[in-house]
Amino acid sequence: MGRDLSALFDPKAVAVVGASDDPAKYGHAVAAQALRAPDRRPVHLVNRRGGTVLGRTAATSLAGIGEPVELVVISVPGPGFEAAVDDALACGARAIVGITAGFAETGAVGLARQRAIADRVRAAGAVLVGPNCLGIADNTTELYLASDRFAPGGVALLSQSGNLALELQLRCAPHGLGFSRFVSLGNQADVTLVDLIEDAARHDATRAIAVYAEDFGDGRAFAEAAAAAGKPVVLLTAGRGAASARSAQSHTGALTTSADVVAAACRDAGVELVATPHEMTVVLAALHGGRRATGPRTAVCTDGGGHGAIAADATETAGLAVPELGPAAQQRLRTLLWEQSAVGNPVDLAGMGEQNPHSYGDTVAALLALDEVDSVLLTGYFGGYSAATGGLGGPAAESGTAGGGSALAAGELETAQQMAVQATSAAKPLVVQSMFPDAPSCRTLVEAGIPVFAATEDAARALSAMTSAPEAAGPPGVRPLPPAAAPLRDPGYHGVRALLSAAGVPFPEAREITDEAQLLAAAGAFEGPYVLKALHLLHKSDAGGVALGLPDRSALVTAFREMHARLGAASYSVEAMADLTDGVELIVGVHRDPRFGPVAMVGLGGVLTEALHDVAFALAPVPADRAEQLLTGLRTAALLRGVRGRPAVDLAAAAAVIERLTTLAAAHPEITEIEVNPLLVRPDGALALDARAVLA
Repeated sequence: MGRDLSALFDPKAVAVVGASDDPAKYGHAVAAQALRAPDRRPVHLVNRRGGTVLGRTAATSLAGIGEPVELVVISVPGPGFEAAVDDALACGARAIVGITAGFAETGAVGLARQRAIADRVRAAGAVLVGPNCLGIADNTTELYLASDRFAPGGVALLSQSGNLALELQLRCAPHGLGFSRFVSLGNQADVTLVDLIEDAARHDATRAIAVYAEDFGDGRAFAEAAAAAGKPVVLLTAGRGAASARSAQSHTGALTTSADVVAAACRDAGVELVATPHEMTVVLAALHGGRRATGPRTAVCTDGGGHGAIAADATETAGLAVPELGPAAQQRLRTLLWEQSAVGNPVDLAGMGEQNPHSYGDTVAALLALDEVDSVLLTGYFGGYSAATGGLGGPAAESGTAGGGSALAAGELETAQQMAVQATSAAKPLVVQSMFPDAPSCRTLVEAGIPVFAATEDAARALSAMTSAPEAAGPPGVRPLPPAAAPLRDPGYHGVRALLSAAGVPFPEAREITDEAQLLAAAGAFEGPYVLKALHLLHKSDAGGVALGLPDRSALVTAFREMHARLGAASYSVEAMADLTDGVELIVGVHRDPRFGPVAMVGLGGVLTEALHDVAFALAPVPADRAEQLLTGLRTAALLRGVRGRPAVDLAAAAAVIERLTTLAAAHPEITEIEVNPLLVRPDGALALDARAVLA
């Protein structure tokens, strides 16, 4: 069930330590907010000098209050923080909010202080938010312990940035969005982002969880909590672009960035990942109504060809489809519209809205009712008629409709009300892009929970957020890590091969050799043609350390002598040459991320791995069905299905290898990078041709 945070969000009594009459001090802002609901619970102000604060008598200490206090906010200078925490615990506090800064963010000494404080809080059975945070608020319990007000609503906002939280509040207001809770994460010394997500998931008044985080702490636990939340989780994070391991010793490590890891975790957990506060607002507005499309088929309804074409392009760019409607659907639309209207998709009213504003609502209703449509995007001028009469700058007079402006505005408001009723009762989502998003007609839609945007690309992004995978599939999920296996002792090439072979990864016959005598013995153990590899080189092919297709022992010996004279490697591998006919080379690897744990990478392999960079990522271990999804989602997936007369390769065999390798890697925390490159996949199976592992 997670940690009990009831004392944090609905305490029986609150005290603000460091309350002040000085507006420049944070203790003043928090105290002023706390007093907004004095009748909900006792609010005590503590200032070591006593006197009055904000017109109320201040206690000189927590002990001086004379009654239990369940939640204590501490906003005092750094040197006094530990003593204030001890006083709070001595008074029976079950929750502490630490505003004071100067701990882990300052270095090792501050981190040690912070850990000692957190240990004392946990030992007392209490919880601590912060330190170095900006407070909390819960509109559902009238708990106001942050410096600013947050409009009430259904979004729980968990943020490491106070200013970004304020920006989100400003951006959300036009969409009718408010907040159930706000928590400034601070240093997460005790209460973590994961704890807060789990608690928000249980909070009835929270309908969506918005997160801004730079430090995930345990990133895998974040993904697991988000996947289990049962509510939309939207993540905004920064610093995703830097390579996570610039000194990586494998292709997998070199190609895996923080951005890839976060994106993979979000896909697996079903988290909506956004890049800006603006995009977060768009997605939250989209998810607010709770409606989801079960497929990508979008009907675009417009009152002008330009808007329709642009909206169709934006919709497809967002990963959705704008298919042509079937004959029956087109005939149904022709009974509603006039002759010049286009009914194929986009559906263009072609000016009919100026004659009959109700045509907007009639057309949208008809589109929502079609079995071949999963969602509807209305784009263009809708809202302009009521904007003109509402003084919002609509050009009704310029378009020759001034005389009938009032009638058009009234009709548009009526059809907005009609659409609101229809869309609210429909299971499919409706999203609107309007040139006049603040018009009365558009505000009617917003109040009914229909997202309205000024930008076409925002409407398309909103629809993509509202379009989920079929219910039977859903997001891939986050598989638990297997129990740790006995550590790998030999990270050499043949040691890694042996480890993978034991896990069921197939390899050709091979022998490790150091001299010509061993070479001849190895050649006698299996038939040619042969492969010769110089070991302990990262890019063996680039260095000329691989010789392929050596037909017999004589060719093998010649290749060995030349290669050894040139490279002088400590050892070599003699292997049976695989049949490359109709094969495709893949790469399969796992990189251990310090926050999210083992992350799998699959893609086009061989010598072109880094040049083409056609790879996909997922949290390891990766089950076989998910592995097939990753492979078929590659840009070069057509090669796997068979092109230009080539047969399709055995995807099931490749997926089985991916499952075995990623499961093994997840069970070996001492391995920081492991990969098979290439994994040869043919129509009749898969064979690992090279492998590498790097220990932490």
